[in-house]
Amino acid sequence: MASISRWVNRAVRGLRSFAYAEDGERPKVGLALGGGFARGIAHIGVLRVLEENHIPIDYIAGTSVGALVAATYASGTPLDVMQHQGRETRFRDFGRWTLSRMGMATNARLEEFLHKFTPANSFSEMRIPLSIVATDLVTGKSVHFTDGEIGPALRASCAYPGLFLPVEYRGHVLADGFLTEAAPATAVREMGADLVISVYLDPGLLDEKPRNTIEIISRSFSIIQAYLVQPWRVETDILIEPDVHHVLWYEFEKTPLLVAAGETAARQALPKIKAALRAGISGLARARQEARLGAGK
Repeated sequence: MASISRWVNRAVRGLRSFAYAEDGERPKVGLALGGGFARGIAHIGVLRVLEENHIPIDYIAGTSVGALVAATYASGTPLDVMQHQGRETRFRDFGRWTLSRMGMATNARLEEFLHKFTPANSFSEMRIPLSIVATDLVTGKSVHFTDGEIGPALRASCAYPGLFLPVEYRGHVLADGFLTEAAPATAVREMGADLVISVYLDPGLLDEKPRNTIEIISRSFSIIQAYLVQPWRVETDILIEPDVHHVLWYEFEKTPLLVAAGETAARQALPKIKAALRAGISGLARARQEARLGAGK
């Protein structure tokens, strides 16, 4: 009950803090959390800074590990609990090696792993409206899950190609959402967000040569993404990019460093976030239109 009370008080403070939008209407805020395996722990640092500064979150969406963090946070789990569990996480908690033509491991354990954070099973139990993003391997398009069971959608969103087996769910053959939405800005925009804050975890490239198949796959996708402009960037109003590119996908023990990186990046973005909230819905619409016109020059 104490955690619920803290969550409600936090939401109320956020509403009061930005009741002074210039046009009288506080923009609805959507937070889009990107993927990145262990690097996703940086999202906890971002969330902590937003909480401390009473930034309201009306909608939240996640891709891959961002979906796990988003679901956990949307359920009301305290950030300290999330950080402690992040530090204790190991591959065996969510993955199991297997022999298959479709991948090297299954992430079936991920559904049970979610319950280390929250007993919630369905989207309807979330305290913040939640969207989980996966990629349809047949159509090549994003699939946004906003209802039903969380477990299958989460597994699909985290099904990293080549590593985890694809997930068949609701008539789709699904893989990791990062293929189409490295940060799920489009998802929160569809939910009704006026102001979209995206947290993108740039995988970067390390100086050392790759040591195994997983690192080869990961770096290959990183190179592809570096040369693509995905639609999620167009839908993003404010981009937060924690400096986590030097952390390997399995280095969960670097949780303190990752959280600190998220906090630093979020603090740097705070002036823009507060200015956008003060501008109101009409101010945001004008700024977005000007940005699109400028991009078209």
